[in-house]
Amino acid sequence: MHLIPILLTIFLFSVPAHAQLKNENLLVTVPDGYIVGFQDKNARQQMTEMVPRGQSVKDWTEMVTVQIFFRMTDVTPEAYKQRLEKLWAETCKGAESSPIGQGNERGYPVIVWLQYCPLNKDTGKPEVTLLKAIAGKDSFYVVQKAFRFPPDKPQVEQWSRYLRNVLVCDSRVAERACPKTK
Repeated sequence: MHLIPILLTIFLFSVPAHAQLKNENLLVTVPDGYIVGFQDKNARQQMTEMVPRGQSVKDWTEMVTVQIFFRMTDVTPEAYKQRLEKLWAETCKGAESSPIGQGNERGYPVIVWLQYCPLNKDTGKPEVTLLKAIAGKDSFYVVQKAFRFPPDKPQVEQWSRYLRNVLVCDSRVAERACPKTK
């Protein structure tokens, strides 16, 4: 991973490197060896999908997805998790979900969990996804790492560390201050 967290909006929309982060921001890195395969932004959300070099968002074995739901402040991470679990159960026979942790990070409610689909009917492959949801004051944030194969323990540990480094900061709140950019 890059040593300095990259603010997704800076990464996506080429804000000058000397601009300081303002208001609430999601800090997330582009993993080493990954490229942006898809990005979109509208009035309701911003989404970025990153895949390993040599793969695409149409044909991937691993993917990192970042979603920012603007002004969605009435949903808790637990409620979002329950909704996603219900959707997976409806679309994947034998879907399972396992909690990893929940609490507060820098004053924001957070939940991390793993979802498993033994056989995705669209791809004919298993799908395992680690997810982290953060309820910000301005927006709701979700970062997920998906595998189309059962990851081994070192892979799960690596990507769990990655998700631990995903944070929300806010230039308006001293204890949640954003890092200075160069």
